[in-house]
Amino acid sequence: MENAPHKSRSQLDRAAWIEQAFDVLAQDGVAGLRVEVLAKKLKVTKGSFYWHFKDRQDLLDGVLEAWRDSRIRDIAKQTRARPGEELQQLYHVIDVYSASRNRKGMLIELAVREWAKRDSAVADVVREVDSKRLEHARNLFVACGATTREATSRCILLYAYVFGISLMICEGFSDDVDALKADIADLIAKARD
Repeated sequence: MENAPHKSRSQLDRAAWIEQAFDVLAQDGVAGLRVEVLAKKLKVTKGSFYWHFKDRQDLLDGVLEAWRDSRIRDIAKQTRARPGEELQQLYHVIDVYSASRNRKGMLIELAVREWAKRDSAVADVVREVDSKRLEHARNLFVACGATTREATSRCILLYAYVFGISLMICEGFSDDVDALKADIADLIAKARD
């Protein structure tokens, strides 16, 4: 009988552990990020973890760095507009960030913000991400013709709306939530006359 080729289990790398950590973070918060929990979910031993991380803090640092980098990269991408298409891009940003398509992403966002309440280093990273988000959004409003002051107010309003709408269930309030969202987008995007 010939030896059948062995299917080797795909090797877990640091990124795979961090990706699984995001799933746990979304579900259980930072307190749920324990080595044994992650190893069990990945169906590997804890020894595999220590091949990639010094300790739990190294994992937490990796998760936070990955979150920061992805959020900053995402806002830079979403607010990039071709000349003359800034207003359309602004509407796109409002639509993308106010959509309830990515529940896991919002749960991760909330978990990181909860974590930041208890850890000043995490709070510094959240502050950095918020600053970049606001800066990129403000630049897009300025490119649409708003003054710096108005753009600053509008970008804060945009994020207040995005975070607020993610926490609310508006479907019972109105028969046409999509129309409400479109009206709100107009209020945020269009400059005063």
